[in-house]
Amino acid sequence: MNGLLILDKPAGMTSHDVVAIVRRATGERSVGHLGTLDPMATGVLPLLLGKYTRLAQFFGSAEKSYSGTIRFGFATDTFDAEGEAVGEAVGLGKSLDDLRELAKRFHGEMDQMPPVFSAKKIGGVPAHKLARAGKDVPVKAARITIQKFELLGLEGDTASFVMRVSAGGYVRSVAHELGGLAGCGAHLSSLRRTQAGVFGLEQAITVAELKAMSAAEVEARLPHPRSLLPEMPSVIVDEQTAGRIRNGMQVNVPEFSAAGLVKVFAGPRELLCVAKRVAGTLVQPMVVMG
Repeated sequence: MNGLLILDKPAGMTSHDVVAIVRRATGERSVGHLGTLDPMATGVLPLLLGKYTRLAQFFGSAEKSYSGTIRFGFATDTFDAEGEAVGEAVGLGKSLDDLRELAKRFHGEMDQMPPVFSAKKIGGVPAHKLARAGKDVPVKAARITIQKFELLGLEGDTASFVMRVSAGGYVRSVAHELGGLAGCGAHLSSLRRTQAGVFGLEQAITVAELKAMSAAEVEARLPHPRSLLPEMPSVIVDEQTAGRIRNGMQVNVPEFSAAGLVKVFAGPRELLCVAKRVAGTLVQPMVVMG
């Protein structure tokens, strides 16, 4: 089975757990998720199946949208509700308007320090494994962009929010830093990913639905290949040109002067390759689907 499957991940399950479930449900061994969701988080988890796993490199820059809650009063070592409390508990002495004023700092381009307990690789090892082993974790700040961070309401010590952030951004870190600015500490208490790139919850399948579906029913729910990587134009080539592409040869396609990369199809749904423009109408296949 080749394509992109969008799942609505439940809480209490790792992204790796979801991959195992998808393998059993579809019979496809080659499955890879695009962007880890922490076990406590729910929502949109896109997974590439079969030959489409070769396209993972092109999905790295997709923005993500979230909704969730932040609990004020104490920080945790993981920056979320699954971690151990750090320091003394302090009452929230800020109003919603006060917190909204502080939240304005988290907008636009900025350097963000990722949590020590994260999936970021340090010398090839996930940071969370080093942290749990009690080893030093030399995490480095990453340049991210927060397009939107809005506090919607405050009930007791818990604020609800929505956020849209670039790839590589950690919502947990924002919650932690906001708590520091508020003077009482805070951590992410719940999180739901509502959008990943162009794909949202309205297209997602729940794990329960997936387990009840046949492989054919799952395949019918996969987004049309042309809807993937919408920033790239699409072109259909004839059989002779398709043969040259399958052999890794450069070919001429209609010119897309503003596009560096092009999706090349051998038919309405058969994605043949992603090609890079060399000059004019000449393109070089980068990833051939076979």
